Amino acid sequence: MKAFLFGIILTLFVLASGGYFLLKSGRVSFNADQAPSATERHLAMSAVDASTERNAPEQKNPVPTDEADLIAGAQLYLNHCAGCHGLPSNPESPFGRSFNPPVPAFFKEAPDMPENQNFYIIQHGIRWSGMPAWSKTLNDGQIWQLVTFLSNVQKLPPSVLKELAPPAGAALEAAPAAPTAPAMQMH
Repeated sequence: MKAFLFGIILTLFVLASGGYFLLKSGRVSFNADQAPSATERHLAMSAVDASTERNAPEQKNPVPTDEADLIAGAQLYLNHCAGCHGLPSNPESPFGRSFNPPVPAFFKEAPDMPENQNFYIIQHGIRWSGMPAWSKTLNDGQIWQLVTFLSNVQKLPPSVLKELAPPAGAALEAAPAAPTAPAMQMH
């Protein structure tokens, strides 16, 4: 029995050492322009979901779903979130597409988690994803207004959608063209 337990401990040590060596030697790519493997994607999303479910306090959204709070949430969204998460006029922002893992495009697919978990993620961010901890910038009331806005993003009244519309006469910004390499000159 001792030999069996020693074998298990030795195997775990070898696996952990091998993983550490792969990471420390730069053999694992962390480039954002390369899609992660299915295993990495599954493990990372499972870990984020489990952490959020475990750590998000059970609390009810204190912000009513009225026009004033939806407009306030829309203005916060426009100023802090739209650059990555998109707008009705541009659901997938070019900037948001540059992230890996991909940034949720809320006007294509509304958040599907409970409001307390949305609050927790907005408040604390998600490490290594580009999602900042907004608690350093926004107070709890503002975060709840964002949560209320996101919970209703698929059924916003016209007055709220107007807040998100581009200014009259403004064209949608197109993604900038990729720079081209200068031509080589032969001498």
